[in-house]
Order: sequence, then C-alpha cells, then structure tokens
Amino acid sequence: MTTTTVPQPVFTPSALRTRLPRLLTVFAVALAAVLALPVIVVLFNLLAPATDTWRHLASTVLGEYVTNSLLLMLGVAFGVIIGGVSTAWLTTMCRFPGRRVFEWALLLPMAVPAYVMAYAYTDLLQFAGPVQSLLRELTGWGVHQYWFPDVRSLGGAIVMLALVLYPYVYLLARAAFLEQSDSMLEVARVSGYGPWGTFRRVALPLARPGIVAGTALALMEALADYGTVAYFGVNTFTTGIFRAWFSLGDHAAAAQLSAMLLGFVFLLLLLERISRRGAAFHSTSHRKRLRNVYHLRGMRAAAAVLFCVVPLVFGFLLPVGVMGHMAMTSGDAQFGARYLTLTGNTVTLAAVTAGLAVMLALVVGYAGRVSPTRMVRAANRIAGLGYAVPGAVIAVGVLIPVTRLDHVLAGWMEAATATNPGLILTGGIAALVYAYLARFFAVALQTVDAGLAKITPSMNDAARSMGLGPGETLRRVHAPLLWRSALTAGLLVFVDVMKELPATFVMRPFNFDTLAVQAYNLAADERLAEASTAALTIVLVGLLPLIVLSRMMLRPGPGHHSD
Repeated sequence: MTTTTVPQPVFTPSALRTRLPRLLTVFAVALAAVLALPVIVVLFNLLAPATDTWRHLASTVLGEYVTNSLLLMLGVAFGVIIGGVSTAWLTTMCRFPGRRVFEWALLLPMAVPAYVMAYAYTDLLQFAGPVQSLLRELTGWGVHQYWFPDVRSLGGAIVMLALVLYPYVYLLARAAFLEQSDSMLEVARVSGYGPWGTFRRVALPLARPGIVAGTALALMEALADYGTVAYFGVNTFTTGIFRAWFSLGDHAAAAQLSAMLLGFVFLLLLLERISRRGAAFHSTSHRKRLRNVYHLRGMRAAAAVLFCVVPLVFGFLLPVGVMGHMAMTSGDAQFGARYLTLTGNTVTLAAVTAGLAVMLALVVGYAGRVSPTRMVRAANRIAGLGYAVPGAVIAVGVLIPVTRLDHVLAGWMEAATATNPGLILTGGIAALVYAYLARFFAVALQTVDAGLAKITPSMNDAARSMGLGPGETLRRVHAPLLWRSALTAGLLVFVDVMKELPATFVMRPFNFDTLAVQAYNLAADERLAEASTAALTIVLVGLLPLIVLSRMMLRPGPGHHSD
C-alpha cells in the first residue's frame, strides 16, 4: 500500500517577498473601508425617510443653520487669508527686528483650542469684565449709556476661529514663498515692480495653491467647531447635530444633519480642487532664496512688527494670560488628584491614537510605494477622508453601527449564557480611539507620504540588489530615514486629539472625562474661573509638541541659508 504525501506550502523568504506587496494592498484596502465606515453610515442615512423631528427642524431652524454656517465660513476665510498671508510674506521676504522669533511664534495660536479662546475673551469683554468695568469707571457712563460689541455672537465666533486657524494659511503660504527663487523676484524688480507689485503680480500667484489649501483646512476646522459656537449661542450644523442627538433623541435626524454638513465639506474640497485645476507652477531655477529680499527700516519695520505682533498677542498671549490669571487667582477647587486623572486620560488617549496612527500610516504609505496600483491609491484617499469630516459627524457615524453591533452581541450572549452583558463596545475607550483614528488618520498618512516621497527610488533598487525584500527594506532603509516624518505625524495627531471636543464629548466612556470635556462642562455652567484650570492645562500640554513642530517644519531646507 502506497501513501501519497501532499506537499505543504513552504513560506520561503522569496515567497514572502512576492506575497508581501499583495498583503499590503489587502491591508490598505481593508483599513480604508474600516476608517470610511462612519462617513458611509452618515451618507446612507440620507435615504432614510424623514421623521417628525427632521420636518420640525427643516421648518424652523434649518435655514438658520445654513445661513450661520455660510457666514462663518466667509468670515473665517477672510480673517485667515489676511492674517496668514501677510505674516508669511513678511517673515519670509523681509528683514526686520524680531523676525526670527516671529517665524515660529506665529504658530503658537494652534495650541489654543477655539473654545478656550472663547472662554478667555468672554471673561475679558463681558459686562462685568475688566474692559467694560474700566470703561465705565473712566467715563462715568451707566449701564444703558454706551454700546459695546457682544463677543458672544456670530461675529465673535468668527474672530475666535480666525485667530486660532490662521496658522494653517501662514504655514503653507510661508512654505510656498520659501520655494520661490531670487531670479523671479529680480525679474519683477527689473520690470519696474515695487514690493507691493512683486507680491501681487509674482509671489502671490505662485503661492496661491498653498494659500487655498491652507484656507480649505481652516474652513473645515471652522465647520467642525462645536465648543465655540455652542458657548456663544450660535446655531450651526454642529450644534444642531448635538441637539437632535441628545435633546430630541432622534439619531436619524442627527445623521441627516451630519450628511448636510458633509455636503458643505465636500463643496469646500471641490472648490479647492477646481482652484488648482490647470494651475501648476514650477520653479525652473536652481538658484534658491539665499537672503531676505527687502530690508525694512523706520516706520516700515515698525509696521511689519505690528502686523506680526497683533495675531500673536490676540491669538495666544492675551487669552493664555487671561486663563493663567483666572487659574492663579481662583481656578478649580478640585485641582489636584482629579486633574492628574484628567490629564492622564487626555494624554493616554492622545498618545495611543498617535502611536496607532503613525504605525498604520507607515504600513499604508509603504503599500502605496511597493504596490502603486490604482486600488491602493484610491484606498489611501478614502482612508484620509475623515480629516475633512467634523468630529460630531464622525461620532454619529461611529455610534450608529457600534450600537447596533452591541445589541446583536448582547442578544447573542443573552441567548447563550442567559445573562445580558449590556453595552460592550459603545461605552469603551476602543470606540473612542476608533473615532479619533477615523478623524485624524489623514494627518499621519499625509505626513508619512511626504517623507516617503523624499526617498529616491534608487534606494529601493539598491536594497533589492542586496537581496532585501520589501519588509526588510522598510525596516532597514526607509524607517531610519522616516523618523523625522513619523515624529512629526505623531506630534500633529497628539495635538489634534488633545484639542478634540465633539467626538470626545459624545463618545467618552462613563466617568471618563478629559480636560476638554471638563473645561466645556464648567464653562457651559458659567463657571469660567473654574474652567480656566482645565483650559490652561490643555494649552500647556499641547504647547511643547507644537514648539518642536514649529522649529522642525520651519527649518530651511537644502539651498536655504539663514541670514
């Protein structure tokens, strides 16, 4: 009797090298599907029949949501473009006292969440605040004898958001100005253009793609804001989503409002892409910028310093000073062990999310390099869709499928064990981290992709000639070269998660608060002095990573020399 032996598959190094690109492709596609699920769920609810809640919202406040959201976008766009482009041009092309400090200090308002800015200016400018009290004391005016702008208004929300979001435009516009060569500016000067003409006719058109991209990022963040508009009593789509979910208890209406908000976001992305269509600008000169072009003196230097000081003072120094004063003089009576717990919760969530985002981004980004197929490129775009989606929308999109899965699991376990375990996933940290990843994965992926793009393909060929497979090439060649990009990606995600309020507020586990939730809850109860402690802690914890980032991202590249 003879037996036939069936050969078993042998996973040799060569077989693994052949299969690894395929495995990376499958992983990238699967991850894109998982991260895009919240957006798909929200869009799918557009097909749901209208409820009584939706009809009530449509007939009463929907028009106000649309109008306020549009006005918010227009006002913030104007503010961030004026503030970001002017300071980027001055710090890049001009020499004046303090320029080296302003180069990185102008990014500091990114560490201040917009709702923290709102709390600070409310305390400063309200009727009983120091500004109006001093005004009445100096003039002798009574309560109804003068007019003072109300900070808790749509205009106030626009100013708060513009102050914290202009660094997006500043950063990208400055990077675009740095890439422009002396030769182009010399041609402009020879052609008779002065500083203003050179800026308007040459530098600004070349930097337009970066300015538009930065403005689009700022506007998406403005649409995603909840803490500022809710505290100021401005009805926008984000406040409507929370009202439909918590006050009215209608998940379908919340999802339909989220889908309308997604329409605004997609319109922004479409306009940004249309603005770049056919607008490809390339520098054909290898002579990069070697010095500051314009040396400002006298009144011009003073004006440049003023332009840079104003956003820094009103966007960072003043609100942080107000919060610091409130925290020192009164603050939260519970400061101590509870705040160590809140800070630990916040830092843990931010660190876990940042670590996972960087690891996943390295794998997905590398998949696009070793297997640059159309499917992988599409998966990368889909995986990065969440950054364009507000945290409130992500929370709704995560809670709907996770809650249904919880009910299915509970029913199955009750049938098997005769005990109801309750909600397993919905009230846990895992669902919250999943929401963060869906929201901020694009930040890590784009940063890692930018780092991978700087690694020449010849290194892959050299590694292959030495017998290294894709996995070994990633570990021994790419990873050492990507440490700066990976660190930048992790720090960016860390800071974003630190400041995130809507998703955290909706999805946090029971009795698991963060600094952002603590600050919002106290401020919503008009306990601003107590809220200042948590708000200031958010700023201070996020400040160190931001300073590291600003120095890394603004460091001149090859061919650029400091003056």
